[in-house]
Amino acid sequence: MKQLHFFLSTLLLVVFVACGDDSNEYKIGGKTGEDTPVQPDERQSAGPEIAKYNLEFPALKGGNSIVVVHSGVLNDTYNKSGVNYSVEWDTSLRAQRWSCYQMYADSYKSGSQVSRYSATNDGSLSPECQYPNDQDILEQYRLTVDPYKYSGYDHGHICASADRQRAVEANYQTFYITNMQPQNNKFNAGIWATMENQIRTWANNFDTLFVCKGGTIDKAEHIIEYVCGKSHQATRVNADHVPVPKYFFMAVLGKKGTSFKATGFWIAQDNYTSTDLKSYAVTIQALQNNTGIDFFCNLPDDIENQVETVAHSQMEKEWVWIK
Repeated sequence: MKQLHFFLSTLLLVVFVACGDDSNEYKIGGKTGEDTPVQPDERQSAGPEIAKYNLEFPALKGGNSIVVVHSGVLNDTYNKSGVNYSVEWDTSLRAQRWSCYQMYADSYKSGSQVSRYSATNDGSLSPECQYPNDQDILEQYRLTVDPYKYSGYDHGHICASADRQRAVEANYQTFYITNMQPQNNKFNAGIWATMENQIRTWANNFDTLFVCKGGTIDKAEHIIEYVCGKSHQATRVNADHVPVPKYFFMAVLGKKGTSFKATGFWIAQDNYTSTDLKSYAVTIQALQNNTGIDFFCNLPDDIENQVETVAHSQMEKEWVWIK
């Protein structure tokens, strides 16, 4: 299993630049070097440049956050390997801010479908349980118990298991606790699953989809409560209490040939009575205003401005919606 992680440690790779920084410097074990820009959709092996150039990445928050990039086999039938998905993990909150990834034919649609990973959910977070700890996160920043177990919330996948069912390894990685957010079952199995299916449908219409998804953890008014098992608190009382997002989001960028278009979803976890996905669709600019996250910042500025500020009515027309 090949994995890359960025962190403030001489043991791990550190990304010191955010979108818009022209210094093109990174540090490996304290050494500074020049990295080489890569073309979008090259799907190359993980390297220190991917957070700066791969289009699925938003601007990194920094501070208490680290970025973990999971790589491995994406398609068992054709032995295709590459970057599976990446996650920004807030080491203070012990919660993920987003997962981002690409979808394209040779890792998503072609080849034999593998079974969804299944193991005993004993709450241990061991590598053999249903929701393992991410071993690429330093132990002091991991959860010590599974806060979802007995909480009443589902382990809500952010990079969906069904998006990675062409390889056993890729599917297993989607069950890391770092790829989860607390979701009500009716939300997780209902409108969220419908949105995930919409993205899989869109994947048929593009060369590549660049996807960034997550839940709100940065503002008190965007958090419902903090949970750890049966303990539900208005404020965070210890490191194993994770925030329950009030809102969830998806940012989607489609590339076909040399053209790009983008759309987003913004939805309250406790208010999803409409089954019409268009009622939750927002422009990327609106999504950025809601979340404070700068999506698709690795696009050239002119293309970024174009896809982010398209009129809402035009955005709806540009995408094929499931009924």
